[in-house]
Amino acid sequence: QVQLVESGGGLVQAGGSLRLSCASSGRAFNKDAMGWFRQAPGKERDFVAAINWNGDTTYYGDSVRGRFTIARDNAENTVYLQMSSLKPEDTAVYYCAARRLSSIGSYDPDDYYYWGQGTPVTVSS
Repeated sequence: QVQLVESGGGLVQAGGSLRLSCASSGRAFNKDAMGWFRQAPGKERDFVAAINWNGDTTYYGDSVRGRFTIARDNAENTVYLQMSSLKPEDTAVYYCAARRLSSIGSYDPDDYYYWGQGTPVTVSS
């Protein structure tokens, strides 16, 4: 069974940092693009970041560019999201996602086939 499992979420003060991890099992994603999305209460799921299959190209949402960094370790089947200078508006459930048979990152959540269960991030002011 294919699984994406996020970890690393939690409570942090504004200005702080967190690193999220997404570990995959049941299928190798080392040829597929991966992404992070987030959803705040009462809001739609928003694009955060994406990364191509080999890590050479990354994509970021406007609200996180310059503060968040996406990276991947294909040998470990893991994708990371380093979040710095966190703001209260970053509070959301963060989801890891994987494309299927596509090596190029995308901003559109409909382009992703596999999803994790999410990890909550709360940034206090």
